Amino acid sequence: MSSPRSAVPTAAAVPSPSTPVTGGSATSPTAPTVAELMDFVRSTARDEALIASLPLDPEGRTWIRLDGPGGSEAWLIGWPPGTGTGWHDHADSFGAFTTAAGALKEHSLAVRLPTDGWKTLELTDGVDRSRELATGQGRAFGQNHVHEVLNESEVAHAVSVHAYYPPLPRIRRFSRTGAVLRLEQTERPEDWQ
Repeated sequence: MSSPRSAVPTAAAVPSPSTPVTGGSATSPTAPTVAELMDFVRSTARDEALIASLPLDPEGRTWIRLDGPGGSEAWLIGWPPGTGTGWHDHADSFGAFTTAAGALKEHSLAVRLPTDGWKTLELTDGVDRSRELATGQGRAFGQNHVHEVLNESEVAHAVSVHAYYPPLPRIRRFSRTGAVLRLEQTERPEDWQ
């Protein structure tokens, strides 16, 4: 994340809640499970002092990096009215996020995309999913989950908590026109930290 206004990351199958999240590598005894990531984002979202400590900018998203469970990467993110992430994935990381204040909308794709070797894909009918995430609501997701997150409010900030394991190795950003999804760029951790 290159500045406090940069985009922050955040529909493959979601592993079961007791599955250690490994990103495709051998299971580590300290790797958090999906349930642990979800518990972390939910409990962090209830920390009123932490939520209040996030500086909110009227024009761009803001964030604070947090220590997540078992070496996971976590973020507290502020969303001004009308802002969003654009379409992106989280590479080999699993994750979870919860809305701590306000409301967010998530659009996602119920399809696993190829990991590499493509620039443009035509999506089939029926792959689009959409959900409203009011304060206290969240979700977990699996590797290569493609989505966009939006604060559609015209007047109110939203705040959310996100956790990823393993820490994000890259984020692919996409543009979308109708059924066509186009890979636009790949970001690495040095681009957002």
